[in-house]
Amino acid sequence: MRRILHIDMDAFYASVEQRDNPELRGRPVAVGGPPDKRGVVAAASYEARAFGVRSAIPMSRAVRLCPSLVIVRPDFQKYRQVSQQVFALYREVTPLVEPLSLDEAYLDVTDNAWGEALGVAVARRLKASIREATGLTASAGVAPNKFLAKIASGWQKPDGLTVIAPERVERFLQGLPVDALWGVGPVTAKKLHEHGITRLVDVRAADLEQLRGIVGSLADWLKDLADGNDSRVVEPDRPSKSAGSECTYEHDLTQLEEIRREITGMAGDGAAWLEKHQLFARTVVIKVRYGDFDTVTRSHSAEATRDLAAITARALALLDKTEAGARPVRLLGVSMHNLVDTTDKPERPTRAGRGPRLPFDD
Repeated sequence: MRRILHIDMDAFYASVEQRDNPELRGRPVAVGGPPDKRGVVAAASYEARAFGVRSAIPMSRAVRLCPSLVIVRPDFQKYRQVSQQVFALYREVTPLVEPLSLDEAYLDVTDNAWGEALGVAVARRLKASIREATGLTASAGVAPNKFLAKIASGWQKPDGLTVIAPERVERFLQGLPVDALWGVGPVTAKKLHEHGITRLVDVRAADLEQLRGIVGSLADWLKDLADGNDSRVVEPDRPSKSAGSECTYEHDLTQLEEIRREITGMAGDGAAWLEKHQLFARTVVIKVRYGDFDTVTRSHSAEATRDLAAITARALALLDKTEAGARPVRLLGVSMHNLVDTTDKPERPTRAGRGPRLPFDD
């Protein structure tokens, strides 16, 4: 069972401004353009939200809703700098960080550098680290998949932490409105409401063909989400230093020994690359895509190394945490992350290599 976090900084731009200017603390603040020049609210403090001020509304409307509103012009360079601080904290824990914006990300902490068995323990430590490093608060959701984790992070804002354990998923789903489903915006929600589908459980009960008639190809996806299923993996998206290889096979691999040989070869490619570039890797990540396109990633962080035996052993141990062999495999990958050019106890490098693969060095 995966342990996914969704972490969302609380009223990010506005909170940064309140942090940096004590006179703004406790006051309704909106970050954005001036109301007389068709400005739009980019972010609103919680004090402003109490008046109905929300991001993306015209600033002129925001001022009407809250006459005492303090308007601050955005400083995106400053927000990016704070964001980089926060994301650096995430990546110390896991390389599996998927940014959604400057202030929001998914993390797969199934395997993590802290060795924490519980996602909630990782979330608590990260929230504390963010507060200590930046003076800001973040809300976190912990769940078995991305869909549930994102909903959970918004449940107790600000500074919230909500856990949806596997045994609580069904009870949680029972109380959700239909617009909680990923992909259901105001237009789609209106269409569903017109057909009496107002709650998540109504999607389950709806005939699939009827649902397709309402929302088209989105129907199958909504059915899956309504059952609490979301197989999307956390996909890192950053120009980080990493190296590895992956291969999509013409025919699915079904024999575990064959799969282990492939992983061993890719680990060898990684060790050879590290030696060539005189680097060490703290984290080994494997990727497995099954025949039905369901994709999983597993990672392990430890002392930095470029030793072939150590990297291979870690990759094979990660493979044991998948269903490879029990399920057909169409793609395999091994990659090295959290690269450094020195280590306190460098191990004797070992040359390794094998046939051509799909290299990446981003």
